[in-house]
Amino acid sequence: MAKEHSFDISAKADIQEIKNAIQQAQKEADNRYDFKGLEKKIELNEKGKTITVTSSSDNKLDALIDILIGKIIKRGLDPKTLKETGREDASGGTRRAHFAIVDAIDKEDAKRIVKEIKGLKLKVQASIQGDEIRVSGKSLDDLQAVMAHLKSLELDFPINFGNYR
Repeated sequence: MAKEHSFDISAKADIQEIKNAIQQAQKEADNRYDFKGLEKKIELNEKGKTITVTSSSDNKLDALIDILIGKIIKRGLDPKTLKETGREDASGGTRRAHFAIVDAIDKEDAKRIVKEIKGLKLKVQASIQGDEIRVSGKSLDDLQAVMAHLKSLELDFPINFGNYR
């Protein structure tokens, strides 16, 4: 009898790696000449799963965001983990940008992924389990083909593969 194999698809964000990336980005901004004497802050709200970036102007804000995203990529995280939710004026003539940390696959996106998997016509089953999707099948090659196909899609959220057995 062939054994059933499976893996899970999720969008879990590693909060510790995000903290490390924020710390490194803040250090780099503190040491950069173009940020000397200017206000620059990157704050993480763990409970609300948000990041707030504050700087003196839009140009400096964009530069600070680029530093942060670069550090997130270097820490092995997907840059789609951060989704910009808005920008606003802050006190003292500064600008502020808000980011949400994408930590789950919503129902509509999960249905779209399941539809993509079924469209491959492979002998695998995909089922939505909360904010994860479990894909199972008898052939490891079919499961790896599903992974390769999902990696090639242009999704607006990060996907992680785990629990591969």
